[in-house]
Amino acid sequence: MTGLMEVEVTCPDEDSARQIARATLGARLVACANILTGVESLFHWQGQIDSESETLLRLKAPAANFDTICTIIAAHHPYELPAITALPLAAIGPGVADWVATECQDAKT
Repeated sequence: MTGLMEVEVTCPDEDSARQIARATLGARLVACANILTGVESLFHWQGQIDSESETLLRLKAPAANFDTICTIIAAHHPYELPAITALPLAAIGPGVADWVATECQDAKT
């Protein structure tokens, strides 16, 4: 394990994903944010199956920053319950782990 994770959260649009990305990058909690448009989400919500066209936000960060990242996402996210998930990065390309650590070393937590 690398001690790094990739956090994912779906957003209703690119603007909200970009706002969350900038907030987490500005706090130096993440080293990189990827915004993927055109995601179709199907889910259970309030007793029915629903679907939405959404934007997926992926954030690369040290695992230790997860709780603070969740706090920032919740503060900027328009959904009542943002679906925040994180997966540990079992392997990562040469030099990338050092880059993430360097970019997040001054995290404002």
